[in-house]
Amino acid sequence: MKILVLNCGSSSVKYKLLDMNSKRELGSGGVEKIGMKGSFLKHTREDGQKVILEGEVLEHRTAVEYILGVLTSAKHGSISSLEEIDAVGHRVVHGGEKFNSSVLITDEVIRKIEECIDIAPLHNPPNLEGIRAIEELLPALPQVAVFDTAFHQSMPDYAYMYPIPYQLYTKYGIRRYGFHGTSHRYVSRRACEFLGLDPQKTKLITAHIGNGASITAVENGRSMDTSMGFTPVEGLMMGTRSGDVDLGVASFLIEKEMIGAAAASTLFNKHSGVLGVSGVSSDMRDIESAIRQGNQRAKLALDMYEYRIRKYIGAYLAALNGAQVLVFTGGVGENQTGTRQTVCEGLSFAGIRIDPEINASVRGREALISTPESTVQVVVIPTDEEYMIASDTLEIVRERSN
Repeated sequence: MKILVLNCGSSSVKYKLLDMNSKRELGSGGVEKIGMKGSFLKHTREDGQKVILEGEVLEHRTAVEYILGVLTSAKHGSISSLEEIDAVGHRVVHGGEKFNSSVLITDEVIRKIEECIDIAPLHNPPNLEGIRAIEELLPALPQVAVFDTAFHQSMPDYAYMYPIPYQLYTKYGIRRYGFHGTSHRYVSRRACEFLGLDPQKTKLITAHIGNGASITAVENGRSMDTSMGFTPVEGLMMGTRSGDVDLGVASFLIEKEMIGAAAASTLFNKHSGVLGVSGVSSDMRDIESAIRQGNQRAKLALDMYEYRIRKYIGAYLAALNGAQVLVFTGGVGENQTGTRQTVCEGLSFAGIRIDPEINASVRGREALISTPESTVQVVVIPTDEEYMIASDTLEIVRERSN
């Protein structure tokens, strides 16, 4: 069965076509700068060859049409006809409290996703545009929604509630939802497979560390707590997001800088984090380069970034009353060997020990990096959200056909 996975952002559509029978990636890429000058599609063929195709793309429907055309083209494609695609799986950022698992998309599901727009105004609208594009272009094709928030719906109320007047929760749904759920679900399962553990009897801490970052406490296959909250800005320090900040800072800046709520949101989401502190970049490779050149603000940014990761892992060790596995994933978690080492060295109180030589050799591949004496097994597991989305889509479509 061939599954097309779509991830529609505000100005981009990322895609991957997977043959689930052979577990082959038939093609992948993305359309960038939708609605802007210089739009282009970057496509990677099954043989690894890359191509960039430029052209005006004004909206998401055109982007999806462009993707379908490339996948079936004689020169760059991997399928001869759109009829070879059996289903489409969509990454949908926010399902609120309405969805605790992936679902077959129906008119009712679309209405419920629309009802979540108020709490995800930047993410759910483009997700819906991708769904509607497929409805128009391939109306007979089954579609599945896989929600970033669904995995975290298992959190207990004392973990997801905020200490604000309760009626604000009942009126507006203000609570912690968490994000990156598809990634945390994938790596927690895969880590157990890799280590030969039963996921229903294992406590893990999964650290999805990248430009966006979150940490999740997983017990017996269920998310028990996670660092992101009502929005993705809560929690860890990130590339451009501030992470945890005293709410008084927001009100202080709104008054002193004479800015509105929208400008304050942009400040904490787009101009803060590693970029805001360092003044250099949101990319950790640039930060490490600046540190080597003696940039003290870059060093401060990295110190803050790593300290907050360690602090959250420590908090979740307490929340779980100990853990058996610590998983690193995401762009930084999979590749930044120095960050992994610094974080783990600060967790020696919990019996965590990693092998420096093994850790230094691991970039972008599955590996056990802890020593035999470590009381917590530390692993690197590259995330594969697209495979998780395709896997859910396959399962739901098969259930539908039976």
